[in-house]
Amino acid sequence: MTKSPIDQTEVNRLWWNERVASHVASPFYHAKDVMAGNPRPLTLERAELGDLTGKSLLHMQCHFGLDTLSLAMYGAKVTGLDFSSEAIVAAREIAAKTGIKARFIEANILEADKALDEQFDIVFTSWGVLGWLPDHERWAEVAANFVKPGGTFYIAEIHPLIWLFDDQDETRIPRDKPVYYGLYDYFHKQDPIVEDGGGSYATGETSYNNNRTHSWIFELGRIVTLLIEKGLVIEFVHEHDFTCNDQWPAMVERPDGMWTLPEGWPRMPLSFSIKATKPL
Repeated sequence: MTKSPIDQTEVNRLWWNERVASHVASPFYHAKDVMAGNPRPLTLERAELGDLTGKSLLHMQCHFGLDTLSLAMYGAKVTGLDFSSEAIVAAREIAAKTGIKARFIEANILEADKALDEQFDIVFTSWGVLGWLPDHERWAEVAANFVKPGGTFYIAEIHPLIWLFDDQDETRIPRDKPVYYGLYDYFHKQDPIVEDGGGSYATGETSYNNNRTHSWIFELGRIVTLLIEKGLVIEFVHEHDFTCNDQWPAMVERPDGMWTLPEGWPRMPLSFSIKATKPL
């Protein structure tokens, strides 16, 4: 029997809960830097959002809050929201240790308007968020409702093109070249991709108990259209030839911590960003 979206989300929540402690400790996230008072660079986000000083900001799907706390260090008045209870506990602990003023709320983003009745100058979300959601229309509705009139919605996200390719089968894929076998359909369908591979993108560990995940391909055009339908005015849609981590083995790290394809390889979109506003 096919699981309902609620069941699928709970399976994903257990997956995230179990990995929080190892993610906090992992060099991947540089949590020690933030706890030492050094915010994550957020180079793209800051360049596209501009001055954050004094602005109220909701960070949706914030994990354990490192970017949330970094945004606070850059001047925003932050609220972080995530469905993982363990992540919220960790975020609150880090905020307390650092003395950074931040509020963290545990809630499923698709039901977040039941947990939070406010609007914000900026509604922010980034990097590996949309693929975990079974209902992007509901996501867009919730996000738009949280934006104040005159306020801003912003997302920086891994490009959906990346998710179409299988990067696991070493019998088909040369590990020293970014050449991948097309595996998934791009165009929207409701059925999730179900994986039982275990492990963690941040640590490489495999000794977890909860290893099943459900994820969904999303179309960039559909995300833009949904935001428009929910009352936001698109300021820009930018596609970038870099992304937040080494999605494929041959990728190389840039000085700003982003990853791109090796020199000489054809460029392709690896991430995108959208900025939108709500009319007054």
